[in-house]
Order: sequence, then C-alpha cells, then structure tokens
Amino acid sequence: MKQFVHEEVFLLESGQTLPGIAITYHVYGTLNKDKNNAVWICHHLTANSDAATWWNGLVGEGRLFDPSKYFIVCANILGSCYGSSGPLSVNPETGVPYYQSFPQITIRDMVKAHMLLRAHLGINRIELLVGGSMGGYQALEWSVMEKEMIGKLILLCTSAAESAWGIAVHSSQRLAIEADCTWKDPSPDAGRNGLKAARAIGLISYRNYRILVEKQTDPDKEKTDHYAASSYILYQGEKLVNRFNTYSYWLLTKAMDSHQLARSRNQDIKKILNGILQRTLIIGIQSDILCPLPEQQLLASHMPNASLSIIDSSYGHDGFIVEGETICRIIHDWLNTAPAPKTAH
Repeated sequence: MKQFVHEEVFLLESGQTLPGIAITYHVYGTLNKDKNNAVWICHHLTANSDAATWWNGLVGEGRLFDPSKYFIVCANILGSCYGSSGPLSVNPETGVPYYQSFPQITIRDMVKAHMLLRAHLGINRIELLVGGSMGGYQALEWSVMEKEMIGKLILLCTSAAESAWGIAVHSSQRLAIEADCTWKDPSPDAGRNGLKAARAIGLISYRNYRILVEKQTDPDKEKTDHYAASSYILYQGEKLVNRFNTYSYWLLTKAMDSHQLARSRNQDIKKILNGILQRTLIIGIQSDILCPLPEQQLLASHMPNASLSIIDSSYGHDGFIVEGETICRIIHDWLNTAPAPKTAH
C-alpha cells in the first residue's frame, strides 16, 4: 500500500476546499516505457484499494489482469476510511479529526483526485478503466472529464445517473444512521448501531428475494424466533462496523446520490453517452434490483462502441463481485475479440 499526498489546496465541486489531500493506493506490476499499459480499477462503496483481495480471480499472477502484463492501479476513494482523506483525517486547522465537518464530496471530486494520482504515477494513457457499481460511476465520469486519457472501458452493474430508487435506498440508510443516539459524537465509533441498520437496508437491495429464500430459509418449521435470515442480517451488520466507519458511509452515500453525468454540462444524458467513444464492455446482472438491467441497457444503447453482456446470477447486485469466474470469462473473450464497429446514435 502506498500513499500520495497532494499538498496544494484541493477545490471541491461544491466550491469548498480541502487544504490538501492524501490518496492511498495499490499498484501491481510495472509501468512500461511508453507508460500506456495501465489498468485502473475504480472500487465500490466500502471496498479498499487492494483489489487483489476483494475481486475474486481478476487481479494477480496468472489471472485476468496479470501484473506481468499490466500496470494495475486501484486508489482508495476520497471520503473513505482506508487511508485517503476523509472524515477520520485530521483537520490541520483544528488538530482533530474532521468527523461530521468533512465537506460534502461528489463522484467528480473522487475522479479529480484519481487524475492527480495518475499524473503523479506518470501514466500517459489508461489502457483499460474498470469499475463496478459506484466504481462504474467514477469510470463514466472519468471518461467524460479526461476522455483522451482512456483507452477502453469495462462497466459493471452501473448507470449514467443515480436513480430515484438508489437515492431512496441511501436516504433510508442515512435515516437509520441518524437515529443512532451516538451519531455525530466526536469519535470514530459514532453511529455503529445505525451503521448496522444501514447495512441491513443496503443488503436487501444488494441481494434479492430469490437468493435470500434460497440461502436463508430455516429448515425447522417450528421456529418462532432466531431465524436464519435474521442472524445473517445481524452478522453482516457486525462485519461492516468492524471494518468501516459510519461517517464515511454516510458521506459516500451522499456522494453516490450526486452521480449525474448531465449536471452542469448543458447536454442531456443521451448526448453525453453518445460522446463516450471508447470501446466499452457493459455487464449487467439479471437479478440486480439496486441497479437493474434497464440502467445498463440505457448505457449500451447510447454509447456508440459499447456491447452489453448479461449474467444470469441469483446474487443480485453483489453478483459483480461474487461471479468472478463468469466475469473473467466474459472480459477475456471481449478483450480477445475484434470490435464490431457501430455508427454514432
């Protein structure tokens, strides 16, 4: 794990500023002499920058993204709690962590930080930009903000703008956090029970009826309490609070709500997508209820050089992490197939 420190004032989309930022990142492999063999992975909501540990089968020796061939980068997003600047960072003006005073950020702010790191690493071209879910939001924004820098795109379970459904889910999660009486305490442990409840709300949207019934139905028909599904939800909430921070979770769901490619660009979504000319692979999950197939179909129908692959998985939105073997096969075949030209829409 490495850290890049940008010591100059960092201007946020909101107009607020940070007196500098730190970005934690992992790299695998070596940048070639032309500085154009980079694969950049944009991670999802609660992930860290060590993509080799959480994306099964995709990153590592002998895997799809092999460091003997590619220079692979994954940077922890601004606002997270895994080493990049966020609510747990110390505010140099006060000498104590920001906590709830950390300013609101957007997906564009995260991408702006990635762009600074790219320049620091000396990358002249990102051969392949990859992102799933919130990572896809970053990849799409980056392809608009620095379009000449991006070679190809892989987008999984993502969309051109956060939907009303997604915003409603996130708002419900934040209400759960805010109902915790310890929320906004000046402590890294503030809001832990609220975060457990928020995780429970999120998990229902990450999975779906089919997989929960399949995996969490009790065989004991005489039960009146302590059901498997309840235990599973409690277990997942406990796991999250032991590895993530409530202030970051609250802030990052706000950032996800901000995702809107058309904001301040004087064009509608379709025209902006029509201007993303990179060869693009879009992957959707048939059972995804958080970011369902119509979102990926919209991308594929308006991005001139995009193709859509649909996975039949019972794991819903989480399928883009769980179905590593299938995703590797789809990406491998796409990378090794000559593109079929499309006309502009």
